Amino acid sequence: MLAAAAVPGPNSATAADLPAKAIKKAPDIPFFLVIDDRVSFSWMPKGTDPGMFSIRPDGSINGTTAKQVYSFTHFDLWAYGSNFFTISMFKSDHNDPANPCTNAGVVFNPGLGVATGANCAGATEIYGLFRSTLGWNEIFETKAFAVGPLHNVSFEVGMDASTENTYLAPAKRDVVAGLQFGFDLPYKGYFNVSPLLYWEYYNRNAFTQCGGGFAGAVPGVSCLTDGERSFNPTWAVETNYYMDLGFLPETMQFWSISGRAGWYGQKGSENNPLPGTKTAVEFNSEPIRLTFDASKAAWGAKYSHFVDVWVAYRYWQNKFGIDHKASAVCNVAPGVSNNSCTEETVYGGITVKF
Repeated sequence: MLAAAAVPGPNSATAADLPAKAIKKAPDIPFFLVIDDRVSFSWMPKGTDPGMFSIRPDGSINGTTAKQVYSFTHFDLWAYGSNFFTISMFKSDHNDPANPCTNAGVVFNPGLGVATGANCAGATEIYGLFRSTLGWNEIFETKAFAVGPLHNVSFEVGMDASTENTYLAPAKRDVVAGLQFGFDLPYKGYFNVSPLLYWEYYNRNAFTQCGGGFAGAVPGVSCLTDGERSFNPTWAVETNYYMDLGFLPETMQFWSISGRAGWYGQKGSENNPLPGTKTAVEFNSEPIRLTFDASKAAWGAKYSHFVDVWVAYRYWQNKFGIDHKASAVCNVAPGVSNNSCTEETVYGGITVKF
């Protein structure tokens, strides 16, 4: 029977007998299943930078600063996971001044012990963030980690880096590692929760440098020889979500909502390894962003999310881990806040896909 089955019948054809056009090679599967690159511009009317404030003519404290934000984001999906990268430039107004100003409108001369007036340009900050995941369903070739709304569990790693041309001259470097739990939301949405280990191993502060005129004179006790702080490893939880507003009538399905939130544990003193005021749990969030898909509305579904216009609410308490209640950075006197360590603002922007 096997031999007979192997013999072609009178009407069958072997591959060699078929015309060349009839044989189609299966298309190669691309390495990246999704690649999404975007640029954004946004305006933030009430940003903050801890310790940066001015006094208004009526004596009230202005701890907020308007910021222009220019961003590039990249997202890709491949056979075993995903990669996300974003880099942003924040351009501040004069209430958050660049070096050599030590605060808004002021240059302090440590050698003379006096401050003189100055009109420094607004600071420029560059901030980059990277996150990468490896899905357990993909690694182990199983569906065991897709149960109910849970669609996957993944390993997650990442890092952050920043620099700013203020007198403080921060240069943050941190790494994260842990897990991500991915859940499905209605209308092709998702919700991700990531418990992580967080280590900010480097971040410069010129005010802590020995010989700078602001810190003490004993290296390792009241000053740092090079101003380079290193914080303790701690915990973090990062979340993000996205969902189309698919319950709207079809003629209005141009809207979506998204958001994120991150909690970062205490990491030592604010000038670690120097002793001093302890850091606090940092809460950095954009709980809601409402996006209008302008390109889909104008040119149809083929061009969905090529041009997005959005508005968002941002709330950041204990910015950079500095305790807004206890730190001298955040208060001009005990219990009198300079309003610079909690950021709360509504802001908006436009995003273009390319």
